[in-house]
Order: sequence, then C-alpha cells, then structure tokens
Amino acid sequence: MSDLPETSYASTSDGLHIAYQVEGTGPVDLIEINNGTLFSIDATAEQPRWQAYVDRFAAFSRFIRFDLRGIGLSDPFGSSEPPTVEQWSSDALAVLDTEHVTQAAVLGVSFGGLVALLLAATHPERVQALVLVNSYCSLLRSDDYPIGVPAQLWDRFGQDLVEPGPSSADDLPLMAPGLVSDAEFTSWWRRAGHRAASPATARASWRAAAVDLRSILGTLRVPTLVVHARDDKFVRVDLGRYLADHVPNATYVELDTADHVPWASDADFVGEIEEFLTGDRHLAPSGRLLATVLFTDIVNSTQQAAAFGDQVWRDRLDLHDRAVDRQLTRFGGHLVKRTGDGVLATFDGPARAVQCAIAIRDAVRQLGLEIRAGVHTGEIEQRGRDVAGIAVHLAQRIQGVAEPGEILVSRTVVDLVVGSGLRFEAQGEHELKGVPGQWLLHRVLD
Repeated sequence: MSDLPETSYASTSDGLHIAYQVEGTGPVDLIEINNGTLFSIDATAEQPRWQAYVDRFAAFSRFIRFDLRGIGLSDPFGSSEPPTVEQWSSDALAVLDTEHVTQAAVLGVSFGGLVALLLAATHPERVQALVLVNSYCSLLRSDDYPIGVPAQLWDRFGQDLVEPGPSSADDLPLMAPGLVSDAEFTSWWRRAGHRAASPATARASWRAAAVDLRSILGTLRVPTLVVHARDDKFVRVDLGRYLADHVPNATYVELDTADHVPWASDADFVGEIEEFLTGDRHLAPSGRLLATVLFTDIVNSTQQAAAFGDQVWRDRLDLHDRAVDRQLTRFGGHLVKRTGDGVLATFDGPARAVQCAIAIRDAVRQLGLEIRAGVHTGEIEQRGRDVAGIAVHLAQRIQGVAEPGEILVSRTVVDLVVGSGLRFEAQGEHELKGVPGQWLLHRVLD
C-alpha cells in the first residue's frame, strides 16, 4: 500500500490511550494482538518484509493493529505494576469499540495469543474467529506440563532485557533465524527494538506473558486456527500442538520454518490465515524475478587514492559516479547500490546491460580511470532496495576475474543477446569462488 496509515487513539477504561492503525477495506474485520515482537506498529513501513505482510492482510480484510500499553506510540503503564493479560484484552476491546466493530476475527501472535484466548473465552460474542500463531496457553514448565520452559531460563531471558551483558543472548537467532546473515535487517532489528520499549517495560511485558490459561481452553466455542513454525526455538512447536489438541475443533497447521516472527519468514502464514477466514487463498507476491545484473569496479582504486590524495580522489569519485548515473539512465538500468569503488545495477534486458557497461568504461576512461565489469542474467530476489540470489553472486564473481578495462559476461548473456550485434570472445571455463561448477565466460569485443 502506498500511503502510510493514520494513527488513531482509543481510550481505555483506566484512562490510557492505545495507539492503533487500520489498513484495508475488506469484508473481514481482523484485529492483530502483538506481531511476534515488542516493536511498535509505527516501525512497519521501515521494513519491507513487515509492510508486505501487512499489505497482504489488508488485501482481504480491514486489518486493525495496535501498540500494547507501554509500547511504542501507546501510553506508558498506568502504574508501577506490570501489565496483565486482562488489561491487554480490555485494550483490544477499546480499539474495537472506537472503530465501532461489534465482532472481529482475532489474530494472536506469540504471547498475543494469551490475550486472544482470554478475549474469546470472556467475550465470545465479539470474536468471529480465533487465529493463534506461534503461540501458547502456558509457558512455564510444571509437573503436569513438561513441555513448558524452565522458570530459571525464562527469568534469565527477562533479566537480560533489563541488564544486557557480554553473556546475554541475541534474540534474533530465536526470533528470525532465517535473517541472521542479513546485515541490513539485523541493524534495523536492533534499532526498532531500542525504540519500541525501555528495558524495564520489555521485561514487565515478558513477565506478564508467563500466565497459565490452560483451564479456559475447553470453554472456547469459536472457530479456531492454530498455526505454528515447526522449528520455532522461541515458542516450541509442542506448545502449539498442545493448543490445537485442547481447543475444541481447532484446525492445526504446521509450517516448515524456524522463524518465530511470522512477517520475517518466507513461510506463508498469511495464506493459511486468509484461507481459514475467507475460504480463498491468494499466492504471496514473489520477490523473485529474472534480471540482468551488472557489477563494476575501479581498477587499482586504493593505489590511485594514495597517489592523488583524499580530496582529489573524492572529486574523481564524484565525477565517476555522475558518469555512471548518466549511462544507467541512458540504458534503462536501475542503480541498486554503490559499492565504494563501483556499482551494482540491474536491467530488464541483457543487451542494454552490456551496452551500458561499455559506455561506463569508455566514459570513465576520460577521467583517467579504468574499470572491470561482470554481467550475468538470472533470477534475483528483491530485499527492499537491495537484491540477492545466486545471479548477484555470479555477476560479482565474474567481475572479479575480469582484467582492467575488460567486460566479462556469462554464457547465459551471450545466448540471450543473439542478433543484437554485440560480439564476444570465449575465455574458457572458470571456477568462481563460492559458486559450484565450471562457468564459461566471454569477453565483450568492441
């Protein structure tokens, strides 16, 4: 969705203001309780994965989200006492009342499932359907609940939220292990976490999430879907299976992922929920597409920087960047990012990518600079403003073996530009670091 949603406020019975947003106009009113983290709804637009997740819900529902009391844009706790699940349930009702929603589907994620369970048990007339994602009804281990988490482990996690130290565990490998190696996401995750809640507020919220609601499961009489990540290390799958086994007539779906946070996962959580609530299921929009990838790099940049001096070299780089930008515009290329001494760009046609590489080489020669370039066509994955995938790695490795002034392309590119007038010379097969197999490369001829 192109426009940022308006933030509104609902007043609670104890005088607090709960920030909420509404996206979409679909026939289903769907309220989300928690998103798998303590992050504020205000951070959603910063993270493409999260925004895409919200957009999919908004495509079939009127999707209502709110910050828990003490979190993000909502008022702090009204007292020194930690919040309770009952208060969170009242907060959700306050948001529904403010939006004049008499009955809604309720989506509880992680410890938000506790709130959703209590809401469905105490106000079944307000709950059209119940969806529990990577959630639980009781967290702590006991003699009659051996699948729970040992109390000392949970206490240590809560203490680390207040007084993080050298031995504190990073929560990202538990919450979104599939994105641990994504440096941009990791940086954003930490920033969003710091802004969402103070350490003391975070600890109070996690402590409130350790209640036991097993006794109410048998009283539920609303259609219920339980979805759980099979390899979730934060809320283990046994806790989700227990929910499904003890909620009357619950539907259970287990997804092949380790990600606890559903919007950070490639698993289709939204599709399962949409099908349960509407009977239909739309495929998730793919972030993968076929593109031609161009990498360029200035030859001997370090030595030239030392020879020219910092100021002259910065001026030379500015001229280089402007020359590159002109040629990308001329040939319809998309600048993904600058790599310090070069660029990563994508094109929807391989011939234009090769022609652009030639034009960039010739333009920067007039500045006394020499580049090497690599071009490959393949499937890439869009990650916000960045791209990833084997095609990106291949283009970078191909550029890495090019000689000064040389433009190397893969055999795929040569096959695709037949009839374009471009000429190539085979350079034999190469092993490319980190890429299995032998790759036949070709040099672009002027």
